[in-house]
Amino acid sequence: MSGGLYRSASASPDGLPPQTEDGVTLISVDAAIAGGEQVLSPEPQPDNDGGTAGNSAVMAIGSLVSRIIGFARNALIGMALGSGIGDAYTSAQFLPGQIYELLLGGILSSVLVPLLVRRRKADPDGGQEFTQKLLTFAVVSLGIATALVVVLAPVITWIQSSSDNTPAYRGLVTHFAYLILPIIFFTGLSALIGAVLNVRGHFAAPMWAPILNNLVVIATCGVFILFFSSDDLSVETMSGGAIALMGLGTLLGMVVQALGLLPALRKVGFSWNWRWDPRSLGLGEIGRLAGWMLCYVAANQLAVFMVVRILNSVTGNGSASVLAFNNVFLLTMMAHGIVGVSVMTALLPKMSAAAAEGRFAEVSADLSRGIRLVSAALAPIAVIYGVLAAPIAVMLFQGGNYKNSDALATGDVLVVAAFAVLPLSISYLCTYAFYSLQGNKTAALINLPVVAVRISAYFALAAILDKSLSAAGMTAGNAISYVVSALISLAVLRRKIGRLNLGSVAVSLVKVLVAAAIAAVLGVIVVRLMPGAGSPDGRGQAFVQLLAGGAVILVAYLVVATVLRVREVSDVVGMVRRKVGR
Repeated sequence: MSGGLYRSASASPDGLPPQTEDGVTLISVDAAIAGGEQVLSPEPQPDNDGGTAGNSAVMAIGSLVSRIIGFARNALIGMALGSGIGDAYTSAQFLPGQIYELLLGGILSSVLVPLLVRRRKADPDGGQEFTQKLLTFAVVSLGIATALVVVLAPVITWIQSSSDNTPAYRGLVTHFAYLILPIIFFTGLSALIGAVLNVRGHFAAPMWAPILNNLVVIATCGVFILFFSSDDLSVETMSGGAIALMGLGTLLGMVVQALGLLPALRKVGFSWNWRWDPRSLGLGEIGRLAGWMLCYVAANQLAVFMVVRILNSVTGNGSASVLAFNNVFLLTMMAHGIVGVSVMTALLPKMSAAAAEGRFAEVSADLSRGIRLVSAALAPIAVIYGVLAAPIAVMLFQGGNYKNSDALATGDVLVVAAFAVLPLSISYLCTYAFYSLQGNKTAALINLPVVAVRISAYFALAAILDKSLSAAGMTAGNAISYVVSALISLAVLRRKIGRLNLGSVAVSLVKVLVAAAIAAVLGVIVVRLMPGAGSPDGRGQAFVQLLAGGAVILVAYLVVATVLRVREVSDVVGMVRRKVGR
C-alpha cells in the first residue's frame, strides 16, 4: 500500500518487501526467480541515466528523498488524525495492501517479470504484443477484483476488527475502506507499468513516482489540519466531509502515482494498445509458477490480518496501536533498507553467478561476509533505536492531535524494534542466498513454520501482556520470527552448499555485540543526565538528547569496535583516516 507496509516484490522472510520505498515496490529483474527457473537479465537499453552507475545514483537519491517525504507524510497523518482516528485510517490502509498481495504482489516479480524478460528476448517485436495482452488481461482482472472487494468492504473490515472495537470505530474503518480500497487497482497498475519499465532498462520513473503520491497525501493532511483538525476530534465526531477528504486524498495519491508513470512508457517506446487475448498468455503455466509464491504470500497475509485484529482491540485506550506499530515498522525498514538492501544488492549478482557455476564455497563466503557487514553496520543503529527511542518518536511524530503521550508510547514500541533490526536483515540475506540458488520453493516451505511461530507469538504475547503493551508485543513477535527464519535458513543452506564459515561470523558477532553493549550503557548514562531524562516533553528536549546521546553512542561503538578489531569497522575507520590524511 502506498506509504505503508506489507507490499512484497518477492518472497521474503516476513512477507515484507525486500526492496521497498514509501508507496512503491521496487522490482529487481536480476533478483526475480520464477519457480526455480533461470533468470534472464534484460538487455541493456539506452537511456539518459548513464548506464548502471547512473541508474544506481538515481535510485539512491530517489530512495533517500522518498524515505524523507514518506516520514513527513506519516508524521502529518498522526498530527492530523491523532491516535484513535489514525488507527482506524491505518487499519483501512492495510486492507488494499493485503488484498493486492494476494492478487498480484508476490506473483509480479517472481513470475511475470521473468516472463516479460524472456518474451522481450525471444519475440521478434521485443515482447511488445505479449506485454500489451498481459497488461490488458491484468487491468481487466484487477478492475473486477477491486469492484468485488469494495462491495465486500464491510465484511472484510468485520473480519479484521476486534470484538472490543466500538460500532463507531468499525463504522469509521468501513467508511475509510470504501474510499481507500480502490487503491488496489491503481497499485496494481503502477506495479505493472513499473515492471514494463524495469524490463526495458528504465528505473528512474518507478523510483520517483511515489514521491508524487506522498506529496498528494501531505497536501491532503495539510487541508485536513486547516479545516477539520480540532481538540475534540474523535472517532465519534469525525464528519463525512473529513472522512471523504482523507479517504479520497489517499486514493488520489495512488492515482497520480500511476498516471505519473505513463510518460515513461512512451520514453522507452512502449505503446499500450488494448489487446484482449487471454488464451495466448499461457495462464496455466503462469498459475503453476505462481503456486508457491501464492502459498508464501497467503501465509504472510494471514499473519498481517492477525496482528491488525489484535492491535485493533487496543484502539481507543490511549496506548500504542496500529498507527504506532506502522510508524515503528517504517523506522525498522529504513535501517534495513539503507544497510541490508545495499549489501544484498551488491552481493546477489556475485552469489547468483557462483551458484550457477556450482562454486558453492564462494556463495558461502559471500553470505558470511554479508552477515558480518550488515551486523557491524546495523549494530549502532539498533543501539540508537533502543536508547533514544523516546526522543526519536517525539522528534518524528509528536504534534497536532498526536500528543506527547502518543509519541512516548510509540517510543516504547521502538525499543523492542531495536532488537528486530539485525535479525530482520540477516534473515533477508539468507533468503537472497536461496534466490541465488533458484530456491523459491525452499523459501516458501521455510516460511510456513516461520509464519506459524509469528502468529503463535502474537497470540501468546497478547494473552500475557497488558493491552497497553500489545504493539510492543507484536513487534517482539516479529523479532522472534526473524530469528527463527534465520536459524532455519542457515541450517538448510548448510545442507545445500556445505560449510558456511559460521565460526568467523560468530566471532565477529560477539565483538559487535560487546561494542554495542558498551555504547548502549554509555548512551543511557548520558541521556539520563539530559533534560527530560529519556522522556522528553517536546522537540527541544528530544533534540538535545538525540544530539548528545547519538554522538556518544556512535563514538563509543567505533572506538570499542576498532579496539576489538572488528574488521568491517576497522576498514571503514582506516579509509576515513586515509581520506583525512590526504
